[in-house]
Amino acid sequence: MNIERRPFHLAFPVHDLSAARHFYGDLLECAEGRSSSHWIDFNLYGHQIVAHLDAEAKPRSTTNLVDGKDVPVPHFGVVLTMDQWQTLADRLNRQETEFVIEPTIRFRGETGEQATMFFLDPSGNALEFKAFAGDDQLFATN
Repeated sequence: MNIERRPFHLAFPVHDLSAARHFYGDLLECAEGRSSSHWIDFNLYGHQIVAHLDAEAKPRSTTNLVDGKDVPVPHFGVVLTMDQWQTLADRLNRQETEFVIEPTIRFRGETGEQATMFFLDPSGNALEFKAFAGDDQLFATN
């Protein structure tokens, strides 16, 4: 099946726009788009994410066990190429990022084997960035 891939749009709450601008703009190197005193558009690997100011925003602490690790729910991120993933992991390690789940290989030797890492933005939003050896593994069931 040939599906044209289009950018997704995700709006999420942050308690501090300045901290969000530093985290997404400087640390993750997302180009900034339009903004106001209440929101900022960012380009996250070609996808539009929008940090909306909510001074009362509080992180959720729910987790689900996945491959022996407590995965934060909800979370968002991007499936990268393996080279992009490694570049990001290296940059985050150089910046001494505190990981929820450090860069690792999950489901090693199984269908869906993937490189993954989880970390939080300054407002407590959980992000996951992952990569597969091949895109055919993204939705593989066996």
